[in-house]
Amino acid sequence: MKHWIVDVDVDDVARPNWLDAMPEAVLLKRSQLTSLADGNPGVVWCRLRAGESLAVLAGDMARAAPRSVVILSDSPDEALIVEALSAGASGCCNTHAAPEVLQQIAMVVGNGGLWVGQSLLQRLVGSTARLLAQRSPVLDTAHSGNDWVALLSEREAEVARLVAAGASNKEVAAQLSITERTVKAHLTAVFDKLGLRDRLQLSLRVNGLAV
Repeated sequence: MKHWIVDVDVDDVARPNWLDAMPEAVLLKRSQLTSLADGNPGVVWCRLRAGESLAVLAGDMARAAPRSVVILSDSPDEALIVEALSAGASGCCNTHAAPEVLQQIAMVVGNGGLWVGQSLLQRLVGSTARLLAQRSPVLDTAHSGNDWVALLSEREAEVARLVAAGASNKEVAAQLSITERTVKAHLTAVFDKLGLRDRLQLSLRVNGLAV
């Protein structure tokens, strides 16, 4: 997958975390986005510096289409993430995110998913679980399949239920008396076996809505 990193004042020297995550990425100034007219698929990472409004990237995002766009923000918050997704971005993360996080984002976005950040995703999953719990009995009957359980081990199913209810990895680890690393391993297996991309899709599947 090709990657382009767009910055307002790039001087051919990318941040170390960018280079570690995407060593073959092409660095561009905002004025150079027209060079993407070749139509090659990939991910365009647009940096939003501290104090800048997302509006300054509107043209960049339009020129990057139809490629996926991820906003690299120097000072991200949940309001900015929501605004970025509403504007058509596939994700928003911290400019200084660790290389492994950037690689995970690239994988999710490259597969057609959205990256909203851990805290916002946690809130969405929790809200979804509460809303689904309040469904009418008619809906519950119509979508009551637990076919996913047969695809998982007993421990994986336990992790899936807790995560689908809005629990964080740390909370799951505490409740099951296992390490967070083990929770992550189980969660990776769950996503793979059920063909899911993220915690929100897992919440929908476990709570009875097919994805």
